[in-house]
This record gives sequence, structure tokens and C-alpha cells, in this order.
Amino acid sequence: MKFRLTKLEKKWVLYDVGNSAFTLLVTTIMPIYFNYLAESAGISDVDYLAYWGYATSASTILVAILGPTLGTLSDLQGWKKRIFMGSLLIGAFGCVLLGFLSSWIWFLGLFILAKSAYSLSLVVYDSMLTDVSESGRMDEVSSHGYAWGYIGSCIPFLVSIVLVLSYSSIGITLQTAMAAAFALTALWWVLLAMPLVRAYRQRHCIEAGEHPVRASILRLGGVFRELGREKKVLYFLIAFFFYIDGVYTIIDMATAYGTALGLDTTGLLLALLLTQVIAFPAALCFGGISRRVSAGRLIKICIAAYFFIALYGMGMTKQYQFWLLACCVGLFQGAVQAISRSYFAKIIPAEKSGEYFGIYDICGKGASFMGTMLVSVVSQATGSVNVGVGALAIMFFLGFLFFRKADKTALAGAVE
Repeated sequence: MKFRLTKLEKKWVLYDVGNSAFTLLVTTIMPIYFNYLAESAGISDVDYLAYWGYATSASTILVAILGPTLGTLSDLQGWKKRIFMGSLLIGAFGCVLLGFLSSWIWFLGLFILAKSAYSLSLVVYDSMLTDVSESGRMDEVSSHGYAWGYIGSCIPFLVSIVLVLSYSSIGITLQTAMAAAFALTALWWVLLAMPLVRAYRQRHCIEAGEHPVRASILRLGGVFRELGREKKVLYFLIAFFFYIDGVYTIIDMATAYGTALGLDTTGLLLALLLTQVIAFPAALCFGGISRRVSAGRLIKICIAAYFFIALYGMGMTKQYQFWLLACCVGLFQGAVQAISRSYFAKIIPAEKSGEYFGIYDICGKGASFMGTMLVSVVSQATGSVNVGVGALAIMFFLGFLFFRKADKTALAGAVE
């Protein structure tokens, strides 16, 4: 039987289409512009990669601090949409302003703010999955989100790449082209969020008391204590901390890595566009397979694939090798993100989804400072960006070990 999304599920998926445009901008055009600003200031290629990694790490640390508290607060009746809108607007406004900066250090500062707001919107958005769908549909709904996000984000990206690569021929400056690309991305992001904002209703929630912020912080402490009893959730979060950290590091630093190797800018952008195109059918395919193969097994396959991708990155020096790497990443990127999100949504209490997804984000986007720091520190210590990227294999190895433990615990609990 063919899988069909409900109207509300479609609107939830549409936000993935909107916010993915910002992700693609951050991983492709934004590092190129920062490289231009850094070169103008006399910064070396190795330091350029390191500073970009440090800024990404700073953003994820900020999200790790704010995510759980805001996620817990979002579980209160009427708060989820409010926090979602605030994060969305701050992130989009910051994205527009980035196009008007010419100082590399101010650019990094505003980048940290915009990326943090973007990530915080996803804490709330991911927790909405328990309100817009049912347990048996979540794997495929989540997969549709990532799949359509990948392909839909290509629309503003293609317009942006034309502006950036041909700015001189159309009579504008690079900074004007960048400003237009950043503004277009922000507009796309906000417009595609509106259907969800209008239609969303919070089904699972906690009644707000007289002191909602203080009560939310106290509840958050209770969730951390619950993790000691919920072993399947605890082991999953530890595993997720390691393997998704490696995934997001590759996403965040792919263009910066290729640029530091001296690879052609146009080729890098087109290769990463190919990643988006491949990720679309791949994510849908994994979603369909989830009807017959357990989500746990699919996640283990994806982690193992990323382990070998990281090792392959150690020997990469040619343009065609970057294209091959982009293809491999496209096959597994959307799948591991989508199935992980739905896997987690099914093992947590629905009425506490905001609280748990706040912690989930610590172990994912909010904790990816470890991967970016690992790449940055190893690259500077060895003088080789290849060795820095190859070090990510350690993250996937540890993630695989802990996820095996988590899945065994979950299956044992299901049998009982």
C-alpha cells in the first residue's frame, strides 16, 4: 500500500524544505564568503578552517546550554509555537544581516547567533513530530521531511550559486551577490514555515503553573534523573552523541575542507548540490525499507558507512575524489538523520517530547563541537586537513558500539 502524508504531516515536512536551505547555505556558500573575508585579512588556509570550526563549535555549545531549557519550556501548553517562531525569526534576520558584513570577525560572531537560533528552532520542530503523526508512521514521515528538505533546498541554492559565480558578468560586486543569496535563503525559510505555524496545534503538553520557567528547569532535572532508569534512551543518546556529531561535522565543514585543499570552488558547490539530489531518493528509499527492516538495523548500516567515508577522506586530494565522497554522503546522510529522529520519538514520552528533544539536541547539533574541534585541533597539530577529517572515524566507531547496546536494550524491553 502506498504511503500518503496527511495535510498536517505535509505542512510539517514543508518546514524541512524551508530550513534546509539555510543548512545548505551554511555548508556551501557561507564558508566560501568567509574564506574571501579571511584571505583579505591575511589569514592562512589552515587557520581559516580552524576559525570556521571554532565558530561552529561555539554555536553548538550555545545550543547545548539553551536547547534543553527551551525544549522543556516548549512542553507547556501554548509555548511550543511561541518559542518556535522566536527562534525562526532571529535566525532568519541574522541570515539577512550576514550578507552586509565585511569584517571576518564580526561575520563569525553573527554567524554564531544565526546558526544557534536555527538549531533551537529545530529542537522544537523535531518535538512536534509526536503531535503531527502517530508512532507507526514516524519513520516514513521523518524520512519525507529530510528527503523533500534536500531536494527543495536546491531551489534557492541554484539561484544563489548563479549570483555568486557570475556576479561580475551581471555587473554586481561579490558582497552584493552574497547579500542577495543570504536574503533569498531567509525569505524561503520564513515563507515555508508559515503553513506549519498556522496549522499546528499542541496535542501533548503540560499545564503551565504560576512560575513556568522555574518549573520547567526543575522538570528538566527530573528528566536527567529519569535517564538513569531509561537505559534504552540513555544508551541511544550516548551513541547519538558520537555518530551524529561526525555526520554534522562533515556537513558543516565539507566546503571549508575542500577549499582548504585548494579544490575548485565551482566543482565543490556542484558536488555538494549532487549530494542533495542523491539524498532525496535515498532518504525516501530508507523510509520505505523501514516497513520491512527495523530502524535499529538501518541506523547501524548508516553508521558503518560513515566510518568508511571518514577513512576515505584521509586520502582525498583530487576533485573527482570529492565528488565520490559527496555521492557516498548523499546516500546515507538523510537516512541516518531521519531514522534517528523517529527512532528517538518512539522511545520517549510524547507529553515530554520538548524536554527530551532538548537533550537530544545536546547530543546532536548542540554537542557537535567535539567533531569540529577534533578536526580543527588535529588539522593544526599535524598541519594536514586530511588527518583532521580522518580522525572523525573514531566518532563513528564509538557511536556504533553504543548504538548496538541501545538497540539490544530496547528490544529486550519490548519483549518484556
